Parts: sequence; structure tokens; C-alpha cells
Amino acid sequence: MFYTTDTNEHGLKHDPFKAIVAPRPIGWIGTKGRDGSLNLSPYSFFNIVADRPKLVMFASSGRKHSLKNAEETCFFTASLASRDLAGQVNASSAPVPYGVSEFEIAGLTAKMAELIDAPYVAEAHAVLECRVTEVIQPKGLDGEGADTFMVFGQVIGIHISEDILRNGRIDMGLARPIARMGYRDYADGGADVFEMSRPAGSAG
Repeated sequence: MFYTTDTNEHGLKHDPFKAIVAPRPIGWIGTKGRDGSLNLSPYSFFNIVADRPKLVMFASSGRKHSLKNAEETCFFTASLASRDLAGQVNASSAPVPYGVSEFEIAGLTAKMAELIDAPYVAEAHAVLECRVTEVIQPKGLDGEGADTFMVFGQVIGIHISEDILRNGRIDMGLARPIARMGYRDYADGGADVFEMSRPAGSAG
């Protein structure tokens, strides 16, 4: 089958786009508002974008609370969304008024970061502490801004639980990160881990 995205006439029951670009890691983003309120939300539009310097990105569809706080304070954390915390990840996605703590809704412990003024999930196996470097609104072919805002942050501190370290590496079978597969489907990133060596000189 083939269809053009200007009409989006694919004939399927649900739009397949986000199921094709999968699995997508989940950024469990923690922020603090200027009023002192704590916010926690999962974003499946999230990824690492550079290693030198270490940069990550999450994208907010519309102007959500995480975006507001990150813009105003220039800080956010990304806690590892793992299989053992999947229920809490889902609970923290509930649409609640600004100022309501998703940490409390999900029954999680909010801990303040070491280097920035933002909270993270104390129960998470790993956490990235980030300072915002830029916020952009990407454009389409028509030059119009998308309904999405991309928040880029430089990772300045990393927490890793000793429980997921084996032989000097993070053991993905223990960390078990979850990822979005599209629709209501999720994947356990530690369920079928295999190893490959890339060809010499590979750039990708």
C-alpha cells in the first residue's frame, strides 16, 4: 500500500505513522514551576541527539506544563522509564491542572536533583540532569510552525543505580527500559537483548 500524507487516506482503522517510527524511548520529564510545584510527565517524542556535548530532546505537542516549566526555569530531568515502573509512568500521564503533582498521583518519591532545581523519580534506575540549551518550534514544508515544541537540554549530571550495573556496563536485562510502539502498544527493551559489532569505520 501507499498513501500521501496530505490526504492521510490510508484506509486503516488507526493512523500507522507513529507505529512505523518505533520503538520510541520514553523521556520521563521532571520539572519545577516558578510557584514551587513539581511536575512529571512521560514523552515518547524523546531521544539523545548528541554525545559531545551530551544533548537530549523532548517534544511537547502543544504548550504543556513540562514545556512551560523548562522554558521558565531552564532545567529538567529525564528519569528512566522502566518495566517495573510502567504503571507509574502511565499514571503520571494523567491530564491534571497546573500545579498538581504527578509524583503524588503516581505514588512516586520526588527527589531534587544535585545540580539543578528540578525533581526526578527517586525510584528510577537512572536519571539525567539537564539544562535547557534551546527551545524551537519546527516548521513544515509550508513554512508554518508545527503544533510541537522541541526542548533541547545538555546533560550535566547522571545518576545510575548500582542495581543495574554488571561488568562495568548497564545491563539492559536489568534496566528493562520501556518504549512506545504506537497505538496502545509498548515494548520492554530488556526482553530480547542481543549484541552486534558494527563494521569498522561505521559512522551511523
